[in-house]
Amino acid sequence: MTRPTLPAVGLFGLSVPLALLIVTGWRELWFLSLYLPGAALALILADWSMALPNGRLTAAPRLPRRLHVGRSGVAALRLEAENSTRPLAVTALLEQTGEAEEPVPVTGVMAAGRPLDLEFSIFPERRGRITVEAVWLRWRGPLGLVELRRRQPVGESIEVVPDIRGIHDEALRFFARDAAYGLKSQRLKGEGAEFDSLCEYAPGMDQRFIDWKSSARRRKLLCKEFRQERNHHIVLGYDVGRLMLEPVEGAPKLDHAVRAGLLLGWISLRNGDFVGGCGFDVRFRSFIEPGRGLPYFRQVQSFAASLAYRTEETNFTLGLAELNARLRRRSLVVLFTEFVDSISAELLLESLQLMARKHVIVFVTMRDPMLARLKDAPPDDFTRVAEAVIADGFLRERSIVLERAARLGVHCLDVSAQGLSAALLNRYLLIKQRGLL
Repeated sequence: MTRPTLPAVGLFGLSVPLALLIVTGWRELWFLSLYLPGAALALILADWSMALPNGRLTAAPRLPRRLHVGRSGVAALRLEAENSTRPLAVTALLEQTGEAEEPVPVTGVMAAGRPLDLEFSIFPERRGRITVEAVWLRWRGPLGLVELRRRQPVGESIEVVPDIRGIHDEALRFFARDAAYGLKSQRLKGEGAEFDSLCEYAPGMDQRFIDWKSSARRRKLLCKEFRQERNHHIVLGYDVGRLMLEPVEGAPKLDHAVRAGLLLGWISLRNGDFVGGCGFDVRFRSFIEPGRGLPYFRQVQSFAASLAYRTEETNFTLGLAELNARLRRRSLVVLFTEFVDSISAELLLESLQLMARKHVIVFVTMRDPMLARLKDAPPDDFTRVAEAVIADGFLRERSIVLERAARLGVHCLDVSAQGLSAALLNRYLLIKQRGLL
């Protein structure tokens, strides 16, 4: 596609009033008024003839196969021009679809006879796929009067998955304390139910663990030591309804939940536990059976990446009932969800009460920083006072629901999105240490 540039339009437009001026001022030289627009058109045609034709410019894009949410990726584009004898300034733009930031055009100067490499930044905002439909190229002639445009189809997709690089970094920091003890395997002792050994009683030990029969035989107080149990079932339950689409700290709540769940899953698999998951909104969407071993983390990651963003209202009765029917043994169910007030959470609390009779439930919600800012804002005018009262009402309703869930025996976590991973991991370790599973 070829089109004149603004300088070409200005040049031709300037020739028209000059021609009229010659006709009105020097009538005997009226024939010169025909040469000015013709000369402008001749310059434009000459620039078009000297410009690089469309067929001589080739583009070879190189796209990444996978991107992580919240981390920018780089797409490369190599341009080559056949029989080019002069430098050429080329502007390229990606035509993409998907949940990502708007593409920005990139300009580079191609030297004569040498290829040009351009790089584009792609920043995904949500999980899913980003499709690069085509690449738009734009360059001008030597005089800058003609602009040539070309659309080259690409049709390649980039998979957007949760950010596992940050998960691996946090997990390695969590296990870094083991480096001080070397590579020797150790038996983790705790308050589980699997007997490990006997040790002599010392002040400060729990008297409930004193073995009176062994103490009578050896004539000194002996306490039982227990080994932390493994082979527990950890199930990550994700609410994929509309409330989980609310953006918090630059990403939807569902993405923060997926990231925290993957970190917990990686550490649980490393500790020898079984990890599974499910997703539901108005109906039960997906389920993955609990599996064991670090190689199983790939399947957990694929399951988390397949959780789609839904706009329907969540049916907690149907979703939790289906999950309860599929769990064959006592499990630790980590439920990532969200609610608005105590009225909308009634069915949620009833379903949690039924599941808490058989399983250990961790009820995870993310605190909205906007409510805290509105509540603590200085009351400068009536609008801020009204906003503070409404925000305080929402926070009060939230605390009531969390308190009712805690009375049912449910472990509640209401933390910020930034501190979600650490809080969830600490609660998981506390539950295992107390032997609640």
